[in-house]
Order: sequence, then C-alpha cells, then structure tokens
Amino acid sequence: MGTTPTQVMAFPNIRAIVRDNGTAEVIVAGNSRIVPAGDSMQELRNNALALIVGEAQTLQRPVRVRIEDPEGHGELIVHPDNKIESVSYDPAPARRRAEAPETTPATAAPAIIETAPAPAPEPMAVPAPAASVDAQPWPPAPATATSEPQTAAAVEEAAPTRRSLKETSFLVSAPVLEPATQGWRGTLTRLGLRMDPSEEELTEREDVRTVSQHWPGPRTIAVVNRKGGANKTPTVVMLSAILARYSGAATVAWDNNESQGTLGWRTEKGSHDRSVLDLIDASTELLSPSTNAAEIAKLVHHQTADKFDVLRSDENEEGDHEVTAEEVDIAHQVLTRYYRLVVMDSGNTARAANWRRMIDHTNQLVVPVTAIEDRAEAARLTLQTLESRGGHDAELARNAVVIVSESTDAKRSMSGEALKRAKDEAQRIADGFAPFVRAVVRIPYDPALVNGPIRYEALQPATQRAWLAAAAAVAAGF
Repeated sequence: MGTTPTQVMAFPNIRAIVRDNGTAEVIVAGNSRIVPAGDSMQELRNNALALIVGEAQTLQRPVRVRIEDPEGHGELIVHPDNKIESVSYDPAPARRRAEAPETTPATAAPAIIETAPAPAPEPMAVPAPAASVDAQPWPPAPATATSEPQTAAAVEEAAPTRRSLKETSFLVSAPVLEPATQGWRGTLTRLGLRMDPSEEELTEREDVRTVSQHWPGPRTIAVVNRKGGANKTPTVVMLSAILARYSGAATVAWDNNESQGTLGWRTEKGSHDRSVLDLIDASTELLSPSTNAAEIAKLVHHQTADKFDVLRSDENEEGDHEVTAEEVDIAHQVLTRYYRLVVMDSGNTARAANWRRMIDHTNQLVVPVTAIEDRAEAARLTLQTLESRGGHDAELARNAVVIVSESTDAKRSMSGEALKRAKDEAQRIADGFAPFVRAVVRIPYDPALVNGPIRYEALQPATQRAWLAAAAAVAAGF
C-alpha cells in the first residue's frame, strides 16, 4: 500500500527543480546539488530522481520531495528501493509559444545556497492526470490494493507466511525529531510546551550534521583565486575553524604560498617561529613509525579557541626560497599522516609549481571572491584554467564551491542605498557563477573579518550561520 505524506517526515526539506534550458538541481536542506545533464527532459528528471534515491538510501527511509519543472509541480515520496509514489501533481497552465521567453544558462535560476530557505508549502491536493508514463513529467503513483477487487487466489497468495527471526527487528530506525531550541518555538518548548523546530532550524541542524561527520581517509581542500584580496585567507580560517569545531577531526590550515603568505598574520602564533620549510626538513623523523603523534606540535601553531593548527609559509626576510612541487609532496605526506583534514591557502599564480601540485592533491576546490568585478573575473579565469586542463582539474572546477562575500568596503556609516547596492552586486556575482559550479554560498559583510586575527566567536550570528552553510557545502563534496 502506498505511503501517505503524513507517514513520511518532511525533514530534510528536499526540492527537485528541472528547467527547460536543460539544467536541473536537487536542493537538500538548503544545499544545492547540480544534476548531471541528460539527452532529454525525461532523462534529466531521472537523473534528479537518482540523486534523491541516494538521499533516501543514506537516511534509510522514504523522503518527501517537492518537484518543479516546466510542465508542472507537485510532490513525490521516494523510497530507498527506487519506488516512487506521486502524492500530488498540478500541470502548468498552457501558454502560447509567442509568450514563452527563451531561457539561457545565463538567466537560469541559480543554484545558490541560502541560510534561511522558505518553509515548504502544503502538499497539493490535485491528483495526477491520467496519461502514459512517457507523457507525465514524473513517475505516476502505483495502483493501490483498493484499485481493483482481489480474487480469492490473490488473497490466499498474499497471506502472511512464517518469517525467520533473522528477518525481524524491534529497533526503530527512524530518528527522533528533537524539539525546537530556537526562536519563539524554542521559548515555548522551554516553558513546557513541546514544539517542533522551524524549517530554518531544521536546515541549520542538517548543516551541523553534514560538517560533523567523519569520512574514511584524509581530505584536502584547496582555496584558490588568482587575485589578491579575494578573501582566500579568511575563507581558509573560517572553514578550518568550523570543520574542526563540529567534527572534532584533526585539522590543519596550510599556507601554500610560493614565498610568503599572510595566513600567519591572521591567526594565533605559537611559542616558536617554525614554518613549512622546517616541517620539510623534519619529514624523515616525522614519517618514522616510531615518532609520537604529538611531535607535530613543535612545527605548527595551534589555535586555542578554534581548535585547528596552522602551518605557516616561510617568513624569512630575504624571501629567497620558493616552494617546489616535490616539497609540496613531502609536506602533504607528513600532514595527511597527522591530520584528517588539510585546508590549503594559496598564492596568486596558477602557473607556479607548488600551486599546480596542490591541485593534484586536492579533493575539494573552494573559490572565494569578494563582490568586486576584478575579483570575480579572476575567480572565473581560475576555474576556466582548471577546466581547460581536463581530467582531475576539470572535475574539481565543475564540483567547486564558490563563496561570495559582500564587499569589505562596507562601513557602519554607509547609507542604506549603498548597502543595498553592495548586496545586489554580491547577488549578481553569485548568480553568474551558479550554473557552472556545484554550489554558491553568500557571506554577509562582517568587520571582524577585515583586519587582525580572525576568531569564529568574534563574528556576528548571521555571519557564523552563513559560514556554517559554506562549510556544509564543502563537506558535502567529501
């Protein structure tokens, strides 16, 4: 018998959007996943459903999905075993060809992660129209047991049989939804009236769950943009802080500038002056099976509040040493022995040997950009360079996470109109990147990110929430 919407949890909030320009995305708890392209609209829908089935398999239960495409919208229930049930479907109104504007990838709805998505609407009550499977935008609901009268033979055949105890379990697999802790719902819960969390709180919980997971083997994140002042170093610090805080995984932020970088200036300094060159010199000792794991502490700078370590770039005054590709290999081998997560800052030269070798070791690419034209153009060229190289580099570019920060020129004294222009420019740049990468996240302006050492706790709550969404988008690529 089919599953009704009331029997399936609305958490996480899942939307599947198929556009008539041949693009599609699946949004799970605010995190956008680009759907692989298909040769037809139906194949694109099937690819979207495949992603949703994967989510149902991960949760080990059916999930509710809101679907939207040029032919209509409605709601599905998707089961881990590939079973699809149509709950409701509302066909789009017919329109004359002359009234249908052309849609190009540049104007398609962007796959932009927002930290507070709108709550899901109530399910449609309109039944799916009778049509062939190929003519319907999404699979129709299977016939239920009440569709046709059953014969005596069918009833006898459906009679329950004795089952093995191995096939039975009394454990409840569905997670228990904890009551609200935020907003007025949280206030009522604390007063003794249990309230379910809002969609916004559920989205935040899903982001926390994503960044708190452990994964097999080490992961390397490269933060890149050819242009200076694009927010690379603050991005490295914030991603390292959030992932280390929530997951508890040993995390190191590595300044992989070919000469001297600024990561050491924006983070807490330890009781020594050692850098990546000292780590390379000590690599034989550090890679020895007899070396204690705590020995790495004499070469990195621990962030006491944010719980990650920093490996500084060479800071000698002459600046006469450029890190080579071989030295990147050595340092990466050492760090991945002692840390589960390596977040790499980078210089501005995509042709440098250490930059290119960093990309060879990268699992997830992050491209930060401030909402200024030349920074955005440099980010585009960085992605274009990687895409043109093909193979691993091109795959990193396609699955990149772009983080757009509002202009750091914003001040408290700025007029409301100026602040609006800054936000509009950030949105314009985010929209421009959305069709070409896996996810785009916007970060509001925060003075705590402009100068001096960066601390997670110093950020405004809205900024902390935005960076949590950014870290979740990155971790989803692991």
